[in-house]
Amino acid sequence: MSAVQAPDRVTDAASAWPRGGDHPDDELAAGFVAGDENCLEAVYHRWGALVYTLACRSLGDAREAEDVTQTVFLAAWRGRSGFAPQRGALGAWLVGITRRKIADALSARTRRAELVAAAGTRLALEPAGRQEQPEAVLDRVVLTGELCKLPHAQRRVLTLAFYDDLTQAQIAELTGWPLGTVKSHARRGLLRLARCLEADAVRG
Repeated sequence: MSAVQAPDRVTDAASAWPRGGDHPDDELAAGFVAGDENCLEAVYHRWGALVYTLACRSLGDAREAEDVTQTVFLAAWRGRSGFAPQRGALGAWLVGITRRKIADALSARTRRAELVAAAGTRLALEPAGRQEQPEAVLDRVVLTGELCKLPHAQRRVLTLAFYDDLTQAQIAELTGWPLGTVKSHARRGLLRLARCLEADAVRG
């Protein structure tokens, strides 16, 4: 699993927080809330495996669990001012965020399944005079099916762009991801979609 990226830049844990070390949880929490990016790295190495394991068990998909793990720590970093030590330990707070992100991932999975079902049944539900050409419906079903095969982050960006008609800036605001990250996911997702659709065309 790769190291978590801070919102603005990636840092190596080269200061007082090497790989989490033996520092007490309250010290790590204090540094984390104060915005020490090296402390973020240490927090990731102390609790990242727990977050990943919870996500993997719930989702049953290692790649999606990795995406959720990254999302959890990015969300925690951006929302660190909301952590209140008197309400519980930092680890428990991270677990709470993890459960919410897992729920989001499961909801997104359900929505993707519904999109596939809707695309496949739309032709049968429309009046004969208003039905789309079969080729158009097939194209949409194929596209939706290929979207479902993409990694979670790429899939989410392209789904928001295709079905919700959002700009990359709007997607960045909605997801909390840096604009550059959104653009990167969109580019990689589109390239992968193009390769898959070209392969389908050759097989057809």
